[in-house]
Amino acid sequence: MATLLYHSTNGEAPPVDLREALWRGQAPDRGLYLPQAFPRLSPTGLASLAGLAYPQIAARILAPYTEGFLDPDALGALCEDAYHFEIPIDPVWDRVRVLRLDRGPTASFKDFAARFMARALGLLVKERGRQLLILTATSGDTGSAVASAFHGVPGIRVLVLFPLEEVSDRQRRQMTTLRGNIRTLAVSGKFDDCQAMVKQAFQDPTLASLTLSSANSINIGRLLPQTVYYFYAAARMVPEGEPMVFTVPSGNFGDMMGAVIAGQMGLPIHRLVAPVNGNDEFPRFLATGQYEKIVPSRNCLSNAMNVGHPSNLARLVAVYGGWLDEAGCQRRPPDLAAMRRDLYSVSVSDEQTRTTIVEAWQRHRLLLEPHGAVAWHGYLDFRKADPSATSRPAAVLETAHPAKFPDEIERLLGFSPETPPSLAQVENLPEEYDRLSPDYAVFRDYLRSRYAG
Repeated sequence: MATLLYHSTNGEAPPVDLREALWRGQAPDRGLYLPQAFPRLSPTGLASLAGLAYPQIAARILAPYTEGFLDPDALGALCEDAYHFEIPIDPVWDRVRVLRLDRGPTASFKDFAARFMARALGLLVKERGRQLLILTATSGDTGSAVASAFHGVPGIRVLVLFPLEEVSDRQRRQMTTLRGNIRTLAVSGKFDDCQAMVKQAFQDPTLASLTLSSANSINIGRLLPQTVYYFYAAARMVPEGEPMVFTVPSGNFGDMMGAVIAGQMGLPIHRLVAPVNGNDEFPRFLATGQYEKIVPSRNCLSNAMNVGHPSNLARLVAVYGGWLDEAGCQRRPPDLAAMRRDLYSVSVSDEQTRTTIVEAWQRHRLLLEPHGAVAWHGYLDFRKADPSATSRPAAVLETAHPAKFPDEIERLLGFSPETPPSLAQVENLPEEYDRLSPDYAVFRDYLRSRYAG
């Protein structure tokens, strides 16, 4: 089998193999790497996933992408090491389920991608014998998942940037209580400021002495593992291969792109529902064909989705034949008719989010946090728009543990959710982080002073 290559969404950089795409994070032309072809699973191959454990499914799905980098035994061992936590699929009614991706070490769906990527990059650093500096921006859960996954990995240092006023107390503590090779930087701005500074650093020739990479979903190593849980849900819910509805709360659109890739690989998807919070640039784009980023991004209750210019829209547009550059300029329009056929999106306000948390608990004893509530509201909205979907099997993703938002749950429902050990253990640990303004020149000087030499 030929080694799969990865091309840039901007189309102005040469294709590379997975090793190089992982190492670089972002392509030199400022685009994002995407597989040149999507390996397809036959119906027989899909059916063979039924009954397999999650690590086994992960190894099957990821094998075509890691060919030439990880042999089957190494890939299998990596997946077994990364995925040793439960992944519940909770029934709500009829054929509707909640896929809970909140049981990993940092109680977030980001654990699935970060743990795979940390192990893969750890092997690559060892292979190349060079030290790597990971820069990552977070609007909530990415930072804690990345910090946890990379903590103690030899040869890799991590710097996490987060908007000081827009992460919850527990989200912050999960990042700032780690030491060793992990450093955190509180930015007095928005997530988009953090993300813009990280992207600019990758293209800055004055930082050439630093070997930089990314653990955001701009890195293909974060994106590929996020395809796996869609296959896992389908294998558990519809082993006979019936098309499903997946509802994915969306901010930077990496999680949603995992589902898109799964569909390109042959997973039968009736419709992909991608609800957003008040940052509604995507549903407006889907409706009008005109893309306008939101600057500054809007601060909403579902804070990990406070993204005014999602990086992964470049990949989504590329899959549908278009070209959206890193600045948000639409160089070539995608096939909007196909996008509208496959995707559904709606903006969910904070008021609707709170109402959904209350109603889901009262009606179904379904405990949701704000991001899961956006997903649930989006799914219910979709059912109204497409009555044929009411008979379809559906998985609604819960992407963070409700205990990450105890104050909001207490106000709305009158009780605090039980705190999992992964969150409880950081409560009394001392925090340590630096502060910075959203000024790239200041950030560049920070990197030079702490990591050069």
